[in-house]
Amino acid sequence: MTAVHLVGHGGLDKLVVRNDVAVCQSGPGEVLVNVTAAGMNNTDINTRTGWYNKQVSSGTTAEGGKSGFGVAEKGMGDWEGGLTFPRIQGADAVGYIVAVGEGVDASRIGERVVCDPYIRDPEDVEGFDSAGFLGSEHDGAFAQFTTVPSVNAVSIPKDFPLSDAALATLPCSGGTAMNMLSMAGAKAGDLALVTGASGGVGTFLVQILKALGATAIAVAGKSKIADVSKLGADHVIDREIPDLVSAVLEITGGRNLSLVADVVGGDQFPDLLKLLRRGGRYVTAGAIGGPKVDLDLRTLYLKNLSLFGSTVYLRDTFPQLIDLVVSGRIKPFSTKSWALDQIHAAQSEFFEKKHVGSLVLLPPKVEA
Repeated sequence: MTAVHLVGHGGLDKLVVRNDVAVCQSGPGEVLVNVTAAGMNNTDINTRTGWYNKQVSSGTTAEGGKSGFGVAEKGMGDWEGGLTFPRIQGADAVGYIVAVGEGVDASRIGERVVCDPYIRDPEDVEGFDSAGFLGSEHDGAFAQFTTVPSVNAVSIPKDFPLSDAALATLPCSGGTAMNMLSMAGAKAGDLALVTGASGGVGTFLVQILKALGATAIAVAGKSKIADVSKLGADHVIDREIPDLVSAVLEITGGRNLSLVADVVGGDQFPDLLKLLRRGGRYVTAGAIGGPKVDLDLRTLYLKNLSLFGSTVYLRDTFPQLIDLVVSGRIKPFSTKSWALDQIHAAQSEFFEKKHVGSLVLLPPKVEA
């Protein structure tokens, strides 16, 4: 099969397109998926570049995405997963089940599926300790075929009108947004701020907040404000505004926020906590603006704040996300698709951050 091998931490040269990779086989409890679309996300790129290593202090820059961050080992940082090379990356798998392993009902063959990227021991109730990631501990979707546990392959109606490319934005970007808001207890009536609102995760954060009945104030680049507004954001603020705190408080009439969903981090972190009301909640799943932040512990405890970090999905995160999509309450924002063998060009465009929503890779079609 055609697949992309990640051969080490580093630049784009560490992604090697091959046409002679053996097709994987479904083991007990697994299904074999013919991948028809694979989303791109920050997690896959950060894994390749070694950005998770704590010696890296910058944000996820375009130059770092192109050349890496000079990390040869321990590129997964505190994740401490079982990444070995070569590895087929790709957390976002959409396609059709073409074979099943022992213990899986053969009637599943032919199902259209979206794959939950977190693979866990079913005996691990929380799922945190045993969690591995598709494209990290397990070969993923940057290939014509991949295998996942049957429980991870979530069926989608074949006649559901969204394209496979659109569905391929769900596993990592949509799932991350859903999990962030689940962990932070997002609910109707929340007055919420979303940073990085034009990105894959941000576009889902805005839509899910609105579906829950919250007020969503989004922060995005000036050229992307119109698109983010179309997602349903109540207000959109230019990310280059010199005084974010004043801009938000002007919108809210002086009321502080109950929730901040942040994927940027960096220098604006203290302002985000300043904007939260007493008892407010802050949740993050990314730090594209920089992972090192200034935290005054007095702000944390005097305002009774709750801070949440989100990576491994809660058990009900992915089913809830799929329900929202199938019911039509949220819709993936996918802007462009690339052929899998153009992954270098596709990722170069991705980390330039000029797009809104998600970019998707399309593996070669498999002959029937």
